[in-house]
Formats: sequence, structure tokens, C-alpha cells
Amino acid sequence: MPPAKKRKQRVYDSAKTRTAVLTQFAHVREAVAALTPEQLALPSGLGDWTVRELAAHLCMGVESVSAALERPEPPAVQLGLPEWAFATAAVAAPIADDVTAYAATAAPAELFDHAAGRIAVLLAEAPPTRLIGIRVGAMRLGDYLVTRAVELVVHTDDLNRAAGLGIPLDRQALAVCTRLLADALALKAPGASTEVRVPPYAVVQCVEGPRHTRGTPPNVVETDPLTWLRLATGRTTWAEALASARVAASGERADLGALLPVMS
Repeated sequence: MPPAKKRKQRVYDSAKTRTAVLTQFAHVREAVAALTPEQLALPSGLGDWTVRELAAHLCMGVESVSAALERPEPPAVQLGLPEWAFATAAVAAPIADDVTAYAATAAPAELFDHAAGRIAVLLAEAPPTRLIGIRVGAMRLGDYLVTRAVELVVHTDDLNRAAGLGIPLDRQALAVCTRLLADALALKAPGASTEVRVPPYAVVQCVEGPRHTRGTPPNVVETDPLTWLRLATGRTTWAEALASARVAASGERADLGALLPVMS
């Protein structure tokens, strides 16, 4: 039997990703500046965090780009995409501690203003190939910006639900988030017996079994981008999405319940 082919990593347009990160951050910054003390005190739905701490987490994710660019460049890449999606769970506890401390340093609007000013300057001078050291290893800046788009989209959705907001999701940022989380599923469950479709942004094949060659695949899962990111990050369950008809699944290998979430 010939060896399995190594999955080719998806290529992201660095300029578009950079713009998507800055655009989504600007959307969140505007909304956070208008939050009332009562809204900031609401539960976030993420552990013990309040909305204030959730907002701080969003801000800290972008501030981490600036902080990394100010540190010396590491010697080699240690982490790529979509492997990053599996690396974050191991550092969840120290991240939570840092968020709590960061949120206490200033009002949310001040944190966002400071972070926005810094990243605008530092990103302008940094090429996407520049290596940066982050909590889970060393990555190319272009790849790390992809992860920032994912974090911004996922937590903007969290913030919308927690505080009753309607912060828009930048189309390019949502596309990046959808694709990375779909690729993470394909990496977690390699194979070609099931096709997962998240139109209009992503289609991946996964799960071991008979390989589909042409025509309609025997095992198909299809959902919308927002439902997909909630499934992939554990915000909703497979059973809940099926029951509400937010996901369609056909075929004996189309049950993804045991494979989700792919990132937590």
C-alpha cells in the first residue's frame, strides 16, 4: 500500500488576513466603547469571566501580536496551521489568569485604544514571514494573524450573545476562521469518506473509510459558517445542531459528534 499523502497546508493571503484582523478588531473596539457598566458585569458564558473579561481577552489576543513583534525573532518555526488549533487547550489556565490581570489594569475602552495604536505601527513594519515567539511555540507572523482572525470571530460571537450585541463579522475574517477550523477537523480525522461543506467558504474531506472519487459523496455534512464555528469550538453540540436543523448530515459516516469540538 502506498504511503498516505501529507496534507497540503492551505495558503492564506497575508494582506487580506491582516486587513481582516484590523477590521474585526475595529468593529469590536467600537462596540466595547459603548458598553455600560451593567453590560460589562454580565456573565460571558465562558467559565467565570464577565463580559468585561471577555472583552479584555479579545483585546489581549490582538495585543499579543504587538508584544511578540517587540521580542527577538526566534530561530525556527515550531508550529504551523492548523496544528495551532490543538495547542491552545494546554495553556488555557495561564491564559485565563493573564486575562483576569489584564482586565484589571484599565477600562476596556482604554485597553482597546492602546492595543489599536500599537498594532497599527508594528504591523506596518513587519513582513508576514517574520518569525514570532508565542505562548505555544514559534510561528510565522502571517500564520499567527490567521489565528488572531479565528480568535476575534469566535469571541465576537461570544460577546454578541453574552451582551446582546450585533457586532458584525468581517467577511474575510469569518472565511479564515471557517477554513482553519475545517482544516483542523480534517487533520484530526484524516480520510476521504466524508465531505464537510461550509458554504461559501470551505469544503474538506475527512474520516477513514471508502474514498469518494466522483459524483455525489455517500457521506455529506453541511452547515453555515456561524454554526460551524460554534460546533468546532464547543459552543453548541452536534445533537443540538441536528435537532435545530442547523446542520444536515447524510450517510453512515456523517456523524461528527465524537470528533467535535476540534478546538476548546
